[in-house]
Amino acid sequence: MVESAPNIAELFRDGPKNWGRWGETDEVGSLNFLDGAQVLRGARAMVTGETYALGLEILRPGGDPAIATRGQVKKFMSSDHGIISNGHVSPMAGDQWYADDAVFMFLQASSHIDALGHVWYDDTLYNGYPASSTTGGLKHASIKPVADHGVVGRGVLIDVAGYRKVESLGDNETVPFRELMEIAASQHVEFQPHDIILLRTGRVSLFYREGLDSFLSVGQPGITDERELIEWFHRMEIPALGSDTVTGEQSVSSISGARLPLHAALLTNLGIPFMELLWLDDLAAACAKDGRYDFFFAASPLKIHGATGSPINPLAIR
Repeated sequence: MVESAPNIAELFRDGPKNWGRWGETDEVGSLNFLDGAQVLRGARAMVTGETYALGLEILRPGGDPAIATRGQVKKFMSSDHGIISNGHVSPMAGDQWYADDAVFMFLQASSHIDALGHVWYDDTLYNGYPASSTTGGLKHASIKPVADHGVVGRGVLIDVAGYRKVESLGDNETVPFRELMEIAASQHVEFQPHDIILLRTGRVSLFYREGLDSFLSVGQPGITDERELIEWFHRMEIPALGSDTVTGEQSVSSISGARLPLHAALLTNLGIPFMELLWLDDLAAACAKDGRYDFFFAASPLKIHGATGSPINPLAIR
């Protein structure tokens, strides 16, 4: 599949780019649009104060929805009652005891946000940084600048599964740009510049119902590399894109045949970070109940030096 895919550099040679827009040292891309005015605009979307945490449970009995190359999260207890009873841990002063643990996980093995240097093509990262700067850890466009900035503003949910009246979209099913606009209109959503867009396909709930094999299967559903869609994201100055899938887009494009082309067109070229594996079902149910699909959105990655991404537990406050 990869061998027969079109060359990404050729595919997007004439596509829009934000490289240099905020200077040659920029590392946060379209998040630059999220200034204080956008935070206040997001705050004005709050009406009831209902809060929805959009991160997935980690170390859930039954496993986590991670792809095979990232594997499952592993946790180790360094102190607990059993270890203490076996005499392997000494008490703190005053005969006080404690439980402690450690986790090994890929930084993109659960709900997470991608750094802008996570994916590249033509030997070049976002903003023209060389791919060689990823060796041993990202020296440019890592998650640390994204974490320093944060992702805060007006969020908008586009409930594709709800619109189609299905529990989950099918394997590698496409969501055309035309349909996105139709769904927004049906939800009475008026897109505004600098909106943070969340797309619900129902895919994570498929994982909880049927397990990892059905969830991953042959490909994830989602939007893909329609030129109209890419130009719209650029024109509307969309700062970030979230979804309830592993990829944040259709795995293999129904348009070009490319694999994950929006990671090049949006993340690498426009500097739009992807937030993947979000839990959107509860938020969607609340939005459908009262017909409000916009909200205050806040996501705060961990400040991990040189990392390609970070776990997040974003908040949508209505």
